[in-house]
Amino acid sequence: MAGTHKKRIERYITFDEESESEDISLDELEEELEEHKDYDVLVSLLTNGEKQRGMATLVEGDLGHTEEALIQDYIEDNDSLVLLHDQIHDCDIILSQIGSILSGFQVHIGLISSEIRSLQEKSWDISLKLRNRKFVETKLAGFVEEIVAPPSLVNILVNGEVNDGYARSLEILSRKLKFVQDDPLINASQALNDIKQELERLRQKALSKISSHIMEIFFAMRKPGTNIQILQQNLLQKHRYLVLFLKEHGSETYGDLCASYVDTMNKVLSTYFHVYVEALERLKLNIGVISDFSGHDTSIIDIIIRGREHLRNHGFMFSLGERANILKEIHQPGLVPHISQGNSRKYPYEVIFRSLQKLLMDTASSEYLFLESFFGEESLFYQVFEGPFAVIGQHLDITLANCHDAVCLMLIICITRKHQLVMCDRRLPCLDNYFDKALMYLWPRFKVVFDMYLQSLYQCDAQTIWIDGTRPHHIARCYVEFTASLVQLNAECGDGQLDMNLERLQSAIDVLLIRLSQTFTTTKLQHLFLLNNYDMAISVLKEAGDEAKKLQRHFEEKLETNMMAFVDDLLMEHFSDLLRFVRSHVSEDLVSYTEDTNIADVEPVVKNFAMKWRTALEIMHNEVITSCSNLLSGMAILKAAMTQLLNDYNRLSECVKKISGVSTLNRHMVSITSISYEIRKYSRTL
Repeated sequence: MAGTHKKRIERYITFDEESESEDISLDELEEELEEHKDYDVLVSLLTNGEKQRGMATLVEGDLGHTEEALIQDYIEDNDSLVLLHDQIHDCDIILSQIGSILSGFQVHIGLISSEIRSLQEKSWDISLKLRNRKFVETKLAGFVEEIVAPPSLVNILVNGEVNDGYARSLEILSRKLKFVQDDPLINASQALNDIKQELERLRQKALSKISSHIMEIFFAMRKPGTNIQILQQNLLQKHRYLVLFLKEHGSETYGDLCASYVDTMNKVLSTYFHVYVEALERLKLNIGVISDFSGHDTSIIDIIIRGREHLRNHGFMFSLGERANILKEIHQPGLVPHISQGNSRKYPYEVIFRSLQKLLMDTASSEYLFLESFFGEESLFYQVFEGPFAVIGQHLDITLANCHDAVCLMLIICITRKHQLVMCDRRLPCLDNYFDKALMYLWPRFKVVFDMYLQSLYQCDAQTIWIDGTRPHHIARCYVEFTASLVQLNAECGDGQLDMNLERLQSAIDVLLIRLSQTFTTTKLQHLFLLNNYDMAISVLKEAGDEAKKLQRHFEEKLETNMMAFVDDLLMEHFSDLLRFVRSHVSEDLVSYTEDTNIADVEPVVKNFAMKWRTALEIMHNEVITSCSNLLSGMAILKAAMTQLLNDYNRLSECVKKISGVSTLNRHMVSITSISYEIRKYSRTL
């Protein structure tokens, strides 16, 4: 306590001495005062400076007394402090001993840690050696297992039958052979040299056994009447792994096997298609072959002019009719020759062609899928079908070169296009090249035959083929039916190649009809002939459906033009004086009249009309009814003629009214009502 009090006194003394000894700068003092001018304590001290100094002196006196008291207290406690000092010294000695002991423990623990690290390193070394030995053991065991052929495996591969068990043994052998071939380090091992020859002998034996077994199946396919697809699905597909083994471990043997299969199937399918083609040939109905012509340079017209009976047998050359149904039966099975021969029925060639292509598509689809799954070689398909393609190509070359049936050729083109879509739906590209080549051959052949038809129209002699009568000409009908057939087929499967040719054909028909009409001596008969033929053409085109609308409108315009001309000729024949008078004296709108019209000009016309109009109407009616091939067309012609007659007579009546002094003619004038009644009577009769 006394020491503490003494320190406080020394601090105050020191403070005063420092205060007296230090030089105080007034500038700094002013700055200090300015900085602490807001402190209340400082303000109070500066305000009461004298008073505070007295208090400080009093405090110093009190501190002196306190210090003396504290010194006295320190002297009284001196013994206790000495004892405390001795105790602290003893504690320091004890703590020093404990530190020495702990240092010994730390050194000992460090030694133990070093031993543990050494043991851990040894453990890691031992573990690594163990793993390496296990790895080597596994590798060695696998190596030994892969290169060693057990006796049971050797026995199966050498003496066993080719079955599922044999295939499993082949898998084991294949794995061993791949193991030997893959790693060059393994090939260099001494252990492999001891067994490599044995593995090679096993490989050769397996290749020979597999090849012999599959070759036996191939030879079985060559037997007549064998169902090849059953052998493919039930036998060969089961041995697919055998072929895979040959492909991987015996490329030469695999190549020989593929060549043998190609040779076998090429011969079998070629024979099959050759027999089928010959059988179909016996079912063919010959339409438009070269034997139908009197000479190679003779036109298609020769077929027609031989007579209607001959035309009836060859009508298929021009009309489509029920032949179009074959496009709806595109997915139906083909002809079975031995069944069809029993009923002695003959078929147009497009039926034969569809059956042949149906067989080709089905056979090709089956073979393509088999080759893809069994051999994994799509290219083998084209080698297998090289023979069948040749058989079919030779057949088409001979048949189509002698075919002059353009409808048949167009149907064949449509069938080929639809078969392309069928194979596209099956997602099989194997016949794409065949179809493309077929179309490249068919289109030029069709155009050759089409041009032959067209030239026949232009080159035919109208006098030779002329028939006495205004009925529709059978040659014109044939060509209109031919046009309608092509229009329908063009809409079905056309690709724009026929459009220009159809326009040429239409123009040729127009020219032919004009040339035929010119053989008649009067314009009325010429117009009547054209009317009947145009009407026939419209009827035929209506049956062809909406596809022939454009061509139908063309003939309707022709019909309308010729109808007005025929009506004019008909009226001119029976009412010539009436027509000449009204056309020379009265306009059609009854507005203008000639000034020199007099009773002498009009009287003969009125009297002549009154005398013969009933008879003339009856003659006109009978002539139209007997001359027009179509009753509806006859009605239209009569209606137009009588309407025109009524209009012309009305113009005459109006003209008569304008002439003065014609009251004497009134009794000869026929009332419009009477004429209308008579016309309605004939209309009801029709």
